[in-house]
Amino acid sequence: MQATGPQVCDDMTVEVALAVMAGARSGHLLVSDEHGRCTGLVTRARLTAIRDSPAYTDRARLRDILCGRGPFTSPLTAVAEAERAMRRRSLDLLPVVDEEGSAVGVLDLAR
Repeated sequence: MQATGPQVCDDMTVEVALAVMAGARSGHLLVSDEHGRCTGLVTRARLTAIRDSPAYTDRARLRDILCGRGPFTSPLTAVAEAERAMRRRSLDLLPVVDEEGSAVGVLDLAR
């Protein structure tokens, strides 16, 4: 598990999120709601694809592109179990959240 990295609020626009990501030299951002609960994770590749799509507007917010909450894993989940779940879902990154929904880290299959 790696540190959470940059975290942003879900009302941020896609353009600003890409700028934050570039400034932080990160390939992903954890997204939180107005209560500080993690709602998901976005990658540079996904945000770039959305920005380059014909349906994109500069008003698109992160909450608009996240499909509900998750997926997540718990800090109590065994690493092997979390890795299997990530492979089944074709995920490279998976947020780890505590009981209150706060992000405590990110599992990265590449590490």
